[in-house]
Amino acid sequence: MLVIVERSLSAPVRFEELQALENRSAACFELLGVRFVRSYLAGDGLRMICVYEARDAESVREANRNAKLPFDRIWSAELHEAGSAP
Repeated sequence: MLVIVERSLSAPVRFEELQALENRSAACFELLGVRFVRSYLAGDGLRMICVYEARDAESVREANRNAKLPFDRIWSAELHEAGSAP
């Protein structure tokens, strides 16, 4: 299942800064079955959308809490490619 994480950051950050926090908690993410897929960081460095694969959204919440990664909302999603019929 795909899980989306929305982050609002209090100060501009670089992707590498947040990735370093996640990397330090890689064992926890792995233990919870959470796999990073991709991220989108706003040009101002204040907002980020992250995509993970996991068995459920709660596993992603727990992994992000343990890694002390900030988040606003975490929710499950379905992928719909451009040009594909629903």
